[in-house]
Amino acid sequence: MIEDPGAEGGAQVSSGGLELPPGDSGQDGGAADVPPGAVSLARPMEIGAELDWGPDAWNEVRTRARRAGRAYIWLNLVEQRLRAVVAAVLRPIYEPVHGDEWVVAAAGPAGHEWVQRAVAVREVSRRKGYLLDPADDNVLSFLTLPQLRELMVQHWPCFEPYLDDRRDLELALDELEVARNVVSRNRALSEAVLAQAERASARLLRILGTGAGAPSSDRLPVDAVEDLVGDRYADVVGVHPDRVRLQRQLPAEDLFGGARRLDGIGIGLNLLVQNYSGRRLVRLAEAGCRTRLLFLNPASSAVRRRERELGLKKNELSRSVEMNILHMRRVRARLRDTGAFQINVFDETPRFTAYLVNGDGSDGLAVVQPYLRRARGMEAPVFVLRGGRRQTLREDGGKEREAGLFDTYREEFESAWADSRPVS
Repeated sequence: MIEDPGAEGGAQVSSGGLELPPGDSGQDGGAADVPPGAVSLARPMEIGAELDWGPDAWNEVRTRARRAGRAYIWLNLVEQRLRAVVAAVLRPIYEPVHGDEWVVAAAGPAGHEWVQRAVAVREVSRRKGYLLDPADDNVLSFLTLPQLRELMVQHWPCFEPYLDDRRDLELALDELEVARNVVSRNRALSEAVLAQAERASARLLRILGTGAGAPSSDRLPVDAVEDLVGDRYADVVGVHPDRVRLQRQLPAEDLFGGARRLDGIGIGLNLLVQNYSGRRLVRLAEAGCRTRLLFLNPASSAVRRRERELGLKKNELSRSVEMNILHMRRVRARLRDTGAFQINVFDETPRFTAYLVNGDGSDGLAVVQPYLRRARGMEAPVFVLRGGRRQTLREDGGKEREAGLFDTYREEFESAWADSRPVS
């Protein structure tokens, strides 16, 4: 015990004969003011902690959140798809005998520990009201990716008729495991691991047979984040500061290859003419692609104004456009059906360059560049648009397409084409 300092004699007493240290003599009312035998409590000391975040810290946090968010969306898609596949294959086998406990039965003795843990988490979620959707009130919804994988491995003969390569499936799941652990524990996710997780997720979705509604496309794969939040940005699925960076992600071979319809409007259409060979254009046309190319008339006053804007020599731009048109005429001359490859010119002030691939279908893709006063086409920003994707709900519950930027540029092309003149 500690004796009252006002007691007679004022002796210091502690339970083990150990004297407590006096307070800091440097404080106001120092040691001289402390009665003999008293124990003063030290005042709280400032430890110099800085609670505010500066700009660098906020940038780092936002970068982490962006990467983790992208990884989470991919992982969520994979997990939902894996659950659906496991349910489709194993439920018909175990449910007729075990009813709602079919997941527990499928896990068997080898998975007893983790499946019972999932059952316990489900019960806690029920009691606390965490199950917001009745469809999630089942044990399968509480299994993690490793546990779903374990079910597939245990019952691989059941899955083998539907999935081609078990090794490829397990390798993709191994690649995802690093990102899953990082995201679940809110640790820093490097760009390399994020890219690996996105590739592995896309591969897994293909392996699991995602079908026609899957977030993928041969021409430009649909990003998982774009698929979920793309409506916030109309039809825009990519923005690049110049054409060089566009072609790193979307080379001309990928953009134009296999097209069944190709419409282009601009001054010289260099992205097509100079980056996609005449032989490929011939093969494209012979495979059934219908092409309409709309060049700025090289003899128009608009070309001369553009030359002055760019500081070019007189007739430098017009000669370049003429060469491109002549090259396309040679391509057209090699075709049996020249009507499938049309070349026109327009005389109006050029406002943008646009290439619309398969603009008449739901798989349309467009590359659009505005014309800037002092920047050549190679240096102008590029927008990539995806057509046929925007939908809105009607009051009766049905869906209808909502016009987006893709439709706007397609209408602009059709209007300009209607006012243009053919090149013989």
